[in-house]
Amino acid sequence: MPGTARLPARRNEPPPDIERLPVRGCALTWRTQSYSRGTEHVALAAIVAAGTAAVPASAATAKAAPTRCHTADLKAGFATGDDAKPEMGRTGKQTQAFIWFTNKSNRTCTLSGFAGVDMVGAQRPDGTWSLVRSAKRPTKITLGRGDTADFSIDLLPVARSTPQKEKFVPATFLVTPPNETKHFTLKWPFGGQILKQDGATHPGTYLNPVGQ
Repeated sequence: MPGTARLPARRNEPPPDIERLPVRGCALTWRTQSYSRGTEHVALAAIVAAGTAAVPASAATAKAAPTRCHTADLKAGFATGDDAKPEMGRTGKQTQAFIWFTNKSNRTCTLSGFAGVDMVGAQRPDGTWSLVRSAKRPTKITLGRGDTADFSIDLLPVARSTPQKEKFVPATFLVTPPNETKHFTLKWPFGGQILKQDGATHPGTYLNPVGQ
């Protein structure tokens, strides 16, 4: 992606036992107890003939480029560390929640673009709200086995006293990885309610691309 993606200032750990530290960059990955940010790379394999010297570098061939991550390759969840929880009590001002994807497969794969996110409400009139995308441009992120990438959701909380028809109370999120059709079902762990704008052109609640 041209330029450098802005990463949210607030982050948390991915799955249990993995610690996260806020670092700015264009791609987010982490391994046990640490993570790093960097750009996609393709390793080159030198061809060596048995009993002879290596073929010149110009004749080396690149490994097959990784393909996209499928839902079955991944696990997902909400980032729940203290520095990543959305401030649902800060009504009238936007806050952010983060959802992570971890590559649990034995192959390297890529994520690029926007996840699909449908919020299912707790109130009878809430129904399902399919979140719109931000105008941010996505980047391609390469995930090795055990690597993780996340994305943010901007939310606009409202007070609990807000009339029922004007608020949406999240219960579960149906999260589909980019370019996939099968989703994860994630329980919303943060409580609160947001301004109901499921029919708005420019709502205060929307999602950002993976890595942002």
